[in-house]
Amino acid sequence: MKKTQIVVIGSADDTQHYSVAYQIGSFIAKNGWVLITGGRTGVMEAASKGAHEHGGIVVGILPFDSFNGANEYCHIIIPTGIGFARNSMNVLSADVVISIGGKAGTLTELAYAWHYGKPIISCVFTGGWSTRIVDQPIDDRDNGGRIYPAHSVEEVFCILLKLLHKSA
Repeated sequence: MKKTQIVVIGSADDTQHYSVAYQIGSFIAKNGWVLITGGRTGVMEAASKGAHEHGGIVVGILPFDSFNGANEYCHIIIPTGIGFARNSMNVLSADVVISIGGKAGTLTELAYAWHYGKPIISCVFTGGWSTRIVDQPIDDRDNGGRIYPAHSVEEVFCILLKLLHKSA
């Protein structure tokens, strides 16, 4: 049986939201879901650490052509060798995408998530594209209300449970 896969996206150089990403990664693991990230530092490392320390499975999909560069909390490392085009793979691996902060790389993942119709939980309290995507959608297509603004970590948890049909 396929496990639920949650993708957490955010900047590799973002240490400001380490605690937020760590808490979300922990929650994912505690619910028995698989965490998928871009496998690098910053938000990706923080979420990975949270999931790893709470018994979760952590998958890192790297832009590089080797295992080097993955954060130490990844259990499964997938080197793609396709650079940041791997952002499409990250999003396609998701049942739900959670966006924390974010710069240009996060924007590309948000655009892919929008295009592929993936539900996006956007941590609007973390700034970056996670805030801007709610007020400035990618385009004028109706994506079925698939962007869910979260104003706190607790709201992220509630939205995740609702989307995945689990009781809070």
